[in-house]
Amino acid sequence: MNEKISIALPPQMIDEIKARVDTGLYDSTSDVMQAALRALDREEALMGQSIDAKVREALDDDSPAIPADAVFERLEQLHAASKRDG
Repeated sequence: MNEKISIALPPQMIDEIKARVDTGLYDSTSDVMQAALRALDREEALMGQSIDAKVREALDDDSPAIPADAVFERLEQLHAASKRDG
């Protein structure tokens, strides 16, 4: 059983949804939102798989460990550089 909900979206997103329906790509705004949620599910699953792979890669890495303070120092340098350049 479908449940009707109300959401607030910015005008640009509403225009994008309506355009998809108007061109016949989707039959209704509900179809657009269902497709968007399916795409979000796929994206989140891929991100999860990517994170899992990176964790496995890190755990399997035989390289010497880097001290946490060195990691945080490097992150702070990168952050400062991105603020300067951004």
